[in-house]
Amino acid sequence: MVSELKIVEALALQRPIIDVRSPGEYAHGHVPGAINIPLFSNEERAHVGTVYKQQSSEAAIALGYKYVTPKLESFISDTLKVAPNGKALVHCWRGGMRSQYFAKHLVENSFEEVSTIIGGYKSYRNYILQQFAVPANLKVLGGYTGSGKTPILHELKKHGKQVIDLEGLANHKGSAFGGIDQKDQPTTEQFENNLFEEWKNLNLNEPIWIEDESHTIGSVRIPIQLYEQMKNAKLYFLDIPKEERARHLVTEYAQCDNHLLADSLNKITKRLGGLNVKNAIELLEKEKYYEVAMITLNYYDKSYLKGINRHRADEVEHIPLSSTDHNKNALEIERIEV
Repeated sequence: MVSELKIVEALALQRPIIDVRSPGEYAHGHVPGAINIPLFSNEERAHVGTVYKQQSSEAAIALGYKYVTPKLESFISDTLKVAPNGKALVHCWRGGMRSQYFAKHLVENSFEEVSTIIGGYKSYRNYILQQFAVPANLKVLGGYTGSGKTPILHELKKHGKQVIDLEGLANHKGSAFGGIDQKDQPTTEQFENNLFEEWKNLNLNEPIWIEDESHTIGSVRIPIQLYEQMKNAKLYFLDIPKEERARHLVTEYAQCDNHLLADSLNKITKRLGGLNVKNAIELLEKEKYYEVAMITLNYYDKSYLKGINRHRADEVEHIPLSSTDHNKNALEIERIEV
């Protein structure tokens, strides 16, 4: 018999998750760790949907059975690879016919414990977005571009602090240069899912360190519920000399392809100014990376200064630092926090 579970019960079960939606649905966003064993291919799903709209639900169901029947044996063998003990959790988009049919087929073929999620993947999405609205003890690490905030976060994590690396999850460093030498970004939906996978393990009553970001990181967006909390949290602003930050940027980007750096400079022409971009590209061709960094920081510093206004003045603590040494700076932040 197939049992039905609410999303909280399903996630607590820690049972292999089978996502029977189409590959396209899965690629757009899925529960981290879920295995895609699609009932229909993308094309088959589209065809069934068209028949449903243009003819009837009965005709669509008949077409669905036609597509599914040749795959029945593979559904069993593929699921056994994921759940060899005969225990599985199955879901589709809304907990409807696809997951019910698949789960019933497993039970009829000797699977011992099979459950579906009430409301399917949609209920999972609603649940995780609600969790980002639960009040958390956030401590936001800010500072001008080139301050080395991400290495500091990693160092704080080594010291046993709770840390969320938004840029790491987004595969992007946040600026026009942030996508260079990074993996492809996930969809915003998958970014949120991956973020929740880390969020759910945190103690929200204890400090959680997170980097100050705008609402978007490259092409993905921070969940608005979390972003509002970040704006209202205390900001620890690293005040590091521009020259030091420029040197840090050189160590970070000088090994990158100059063509990619030039493309990134061209992306901010309107904000940096045509003449500044022209000069920066000429310096880039001469491999004068420090001078290029100083030009770009003139723009990014002004831009970030405006961003500080997202935080209340009494919730901003300036931390003057002499260098971008992330080991020393992490220790200084911990001392101030205490």
